[in-house]
Amino acid sequence: MRALRWIGVIVVGVIVLLVVTAFVGNRDESGETVPAGEWVQGVCGAVGVWRGEIKAVVADVRLARAIGGTTEEPQSQTKRAGNSRVRQGLESAVQATKTMVTGIDDVGTPDAPQGEEAAQQVSDWADASVTSLEDAQDALDDEPDTLEQALQQLRGATDAIAVTLKSGVTTVASVASLDPALAAALRDSSTCQRLREKEQSS
Repeated sequence: MRALRWIGVIVVGVIVLLVVTAFVGNRDESGETVPAGEWVQGVCGAVGVWRGEIKAVVADVRLARAIGGTTEEPQSQTKRAGNSRVRQGLESAVQATKTMVTGIDDVGTPDAPQGEEAAQQVSDWADASVTSLEDAQDALDDEPDTLEQALQQLRGATDAIAVTLKSGVTTVASVASLDPALAAALRDSSTCQRLREKEQSS
């Protein structure tokens, strides 16, 4: 079962990488200055693909919490079922987030007065997201003694993923306040517009 789980995580990572590459392109622009429109298109594309993957993980983790809340199964069996599903979800989330970090770094730095600050802000958020999800993953290594403790672990994992998801769209939106040129590029980008629409409809 462990082998199958890791195969699933690897497959998810490959799929996310391929889709992110389709948005960002095959060129590695890390360390390079690129047009503001190209930068926001790449960032919104990477975040949009990542957001879709994380939303799927959230749905799966919520299902795990529902399983954990049932009293029809023995507690030990319930805890194992819930934690296993959450752990697999976190592994997928960490892999997807690391892929997004690579995609964002490869986009480069926008050619705008506050371009370096904007790129650093987005990069810092992406790196912090990886750390947060890995911490949530490590927390599941502690074997719970009771069903209540197991449910607390599941809630902690769900909260970590949800906060990361919300902060991602917020971070991209906050870039607009840094520089008028970036604000205009974000407004004109079809990819960023779709990202905003998805967030508003969720």
